Amino acid sequence: MSIEINAHVEDAIAHLEQLEAGEASEPIDLMDFSLEELQAFVIEGLDERKFRADQLFEWMYTHLAEDIGEMTNLSKKFRARLEKIGRLQPIEFKGAHPSDDGTAKLTFKCDDNAIIETVLIPADGRNTLCISSQVGCAMGCTFCYTAKMGLRRHLSTAEIVAQVVIARQKMTEKYGHIGNIVFMGMGEPLHNYDNVVRAIRILTHQSGLDFSRRRVTVSTSGLVPQLEKLGKDVDVQLAISLNGTNNEQRGKLMPVNDRWDIHELLECLRNYPLEKRERITFEYVLIKGITDRLEDAARLVKLVDDIPCKVNIIPFNPHPETPFETPDEETILAFQQYLMDHGVHVLRRATRGRDEMAACGQLGKPGDRKLPAHLRKRLAKFEEEARQA
Repeated sequence: MSIEINAHVEDAIAHLEQLEAGEASEPIDLMDFSLEELQAFVIEGLDERKFRADQLFEWMYTHLAEDIGEMTNLSKKFRARLEKIGRLQPIEFKGAHPSDDGTAKLTFKCDDNAIIETVLIPADGRNTLCISSQVGCAMGCTFCYTAKMGLRRHLSTAEIVAQVVIARQKMTEKYGHIGNIVFMGMGEPLHNYDNVVRAIRILTHQSGLDFSRRRVTVSTSGLVPQLEKLGKDVDVQLAISLNGTNNEQRGKLMPVNDRWDIHELLECLRNYPLEKRERITFEYVLIKGITDRLEDAARLVKLVDDIPCKVNIIPFNPHPETPFETPDEETILAFQQYLMDHGVHVLRRATRGRDEMAACGQLGKPGDRKLPAHLRKRLAKFEEEARQA
């Protein structure tokens, strides 16, 4: 049988050889492989038959095994070897922090003591898990608390997938089935492209976590080359963090616009592969006096006119030391009504978890580190404009 071995599997086999020679100590993360990669690793690295990889995959994602010793249909010899060279979960669950509205922020600690935050958003019949793809974020969006961390590192595939596995293990009894996944936590998913795509394949595989592709959404600030690849590599739902209606406005809020402006982004989206009746979601944060005017709404209508889409308006969620404010209710409703009156399918995202810093744009722990230089400059401009107003 022909087995394709990619660079990811080659690296794992090389590390296995170092482990078994006593030249390395860090275990292999067994959740770091798609099924096909795990099959290649088990056959070529562990000299076992393909069905052993299938059994291991099923134990991790269908049975949600917390320990290799639970995998009773694997031979004792194989289990002993796996326990010696590998591990199931690379992150430690530290706790759940419930909000008054029922939302829960889950925290995890990584090997390097980095903290990951994940949000469980309960709703009748369709609980959603908002997962992270990086520790911090490099995009520098001025309205986002995570941006204040800067980028500390990418999460591995195993660290991404383990957020979902542990949430199902720890939270299902209290909250019920978790059926939706959104890549809207800490980080820019497409900046960590390979690990995120591999995680999506595990999430949506029938022998894996078995999420419907319609129940998995990737949200991005608009990395155009990666967007072009995403539509070819996986078939999931797409959300675009737009947050501005012209290049000047969006460029002040989102540095990514300096690299790929609104026109390049929208042209990419016009060519993005969608099935019949599928829509791209545009996420639009309403910031008082900046993105919430009716003239902004009018430009937004024109921007998205020829793209199958819906618009998700998000009232700004405040966080420490931000110069931005949330619009009043009248302004939010007027903006929403304008879009509706002009034929745009618009939804208002309910504010959830704000009291636990678990709402959109509130995740992360910047600590005492200095803000990234590009973010300091942009925030200083907004503060100066506010003083002059």
